[in-house]
Amino acid sequence: MVITVATWNVLHRIHADNWASTIAEKWPEESKRIAAVTATLAARTERVIALMEVSGDQLASLRAALPAREFHVLDYPRVPKPRRVPDVLADRTEHLVLMVNGSARQVGAVPFDSDPGNGWVAIEIDGLRIVATHVTGDERRVDQLAQLRELTATGPAVLLGDFNIDRAVLAAGLGDGYTVAEFPSDSIPTRPRDSGSKSQFIDHVVAHGVPVRDLVVEDVAGASDHNLVHAIVG
Repeated sequence: MVITVATWNVLHRIHADNWASTIAEKWPEESKRIAAVTATLAARTERVIALMEVSGDQLASLRAALPAREFHVLDYPRVPKPRRVPDVLADRTEHLVLMVNGSARQVGAVPFDSDPGNGWVAIEIDGLRIVATHVTGDERRVDQLAQLRELTATGPAVLLGDFNIDRAVLAAGLGDGYTVAEFPSDSIPTRPRDSGSKSQFIDHVVAHGVPVRDLVVEDVAGASDHNLVHAIVG
């Protein structure tokens, strides 16, 4: 089976405001950014798209605009709180989403014990397990990657998400049997940065027991602080 996939951290507005993101400056009206994200995703043709940092407002927009898509959602128990500026969202809850063009069987949706604002949601399509995840960017990732390995080690599987680490560190953390797809040398960053030492390639497509090809990072024109990653599996 051949399946197209994508992963994109769409940036929750409260995180953008709390960290003084330039995205918040570029989009002073969050409703317009939400519409831009929805329009971008409505134009995508991938069978499965993993989305991180989805606000309640963004999720409602996607569901309204794409009623034919199937949504598999993890509702995080942690709800982001504004620290710098007033909340501009009607629904500031945060979600991890797998958006499917077609249908799939949901396996589970679980926040990490070590971080109630990150976790995983998993589905199965024709014997392939597909997992969306958002991994914490500190040493808590060790146990989180172990949980993801346990979830995917028994058969063909694909992990999609924001891992907050570069390809080499992720490959070492998951261990034998996993292939972290390699970006072409001319790829634009998945998470562009103007400063700091953190990797600019932290969003990944990981395979277990299945080939991955045609990995591409696509510019989202500033709708988020992450770009979208596309690949073909199988």
